[in-house]
Amino acid sequence: MASVKVAGIDCGTNSIRLMIATVDDHGMHVEVPRIMRVVRLGQDVDKTHRFDDAALKRTYAAIDEFADVLKSHPVDALRFVATSATRDAENRDEFEDSVFDRLGVRPDVIPGSEEAALSFLGATSVMEARHDADELPDAPYTVIDLGGGSTEMVIGGDGRTAPIDQVVAAFSMNIGSVRMSERHLVSDPPSEDEIRAAIADIDEHIDEAFEHVPAYRTGTLIGVSGTVTTMSGIALGLREYDRDTVDGARIGFAEASETCDRVLRMTRSQRRGYPVIHPGRIDVIGGGALVWDRVLRRIGDAVAEHDGRTLNSYVASEHGLLDGIVLDLGRRMLND
Repeated sequence: MASVKVAGIDCGTNSIRLMIATVDDHGMHVEVPRIMRVVRLGQDVDKTHRFDDAALKRTYAAIDEFADVLKSHPVDALRFVATSATRDAENRDEFEDSVFDRLGVRPDVIPGSEEAALSFLGATSVMEARHDADELPDAPYTVIDLGGGSTEMVIGGDGRTAPIDQVVAAFSMNIGSVRMSERHLVSDPPSEDEIRAAIADIDEHIDEAFEHVPAYRTGTLIGVSGTVTTMSGIALGLREYDRDTVDGARIGFAEASETCDRVLRMTRSQRRGYPVIHPGRIDVIGGGALVWDRVLRRIGDAVAEHDGRTLNSYVASEHGLLDGIVLDLGRRMLND
């Protein structure tokens, strides 16, 4: 059976991730599990539209680490994907040149639409492996990828008029944990006025997303990204983060909303008392929690208003953009 060994790097606003896997006709087989480093590449980009020198230094250190891993695990191909922060940075040429010098590939600065499609691919690729064919969760699947600078909303087919793993509509919103925290939630803890301003900003973007994505059709909501999995871990009452426990867990909207509100209103010092929260997310997880809470509320309301159905839970997933990058690269190489 033909197979290829590939690597993917997902360089986001808050973190950068590497994964190496073999891809064949049966799917993706991970050889080097995800390595994640919080580098805050998008520090102040929303305000200055430029990469900060300290942020670049942190990111280059992580990329150098990834380069060493790749030397020990040679691959047939590597794809480096950069997202929201790099899309917004005026001095991104310097960053792209430095990545090439270190890895021998230039970053693919992808648009939000491709980011959404790859996140959908990664999140839905494991659904059949988790469930028997007659026990799959209700379609269509709506995937929310809540990043540091942007949040992608994408819905797939219903299994009748379109395959459930086919993207039907997608939209990228310029809201995320870092962007909302830096733009609005600057006090510690955030003030009521700051929270109200952030909610207005978030809801405006969700309104726009709903013009492109029929989220009211959602059968199963899947949440991916560090913010979502962190909030899910807290909602599950974990003392420390456990990837296997969070991955695939179904969380009720009411429990998630209470958790999001509690984390939003914590001081940074209080958040440090939760080992589930990665130290690199302490100062921005409140912004992410607020975005996630508003997305859950708005999609739940849209479903109820459209046809009276009740959508009151989501599935947390550890599989998102990075999985999609690797799987898509491997499949394209096999097809070629």
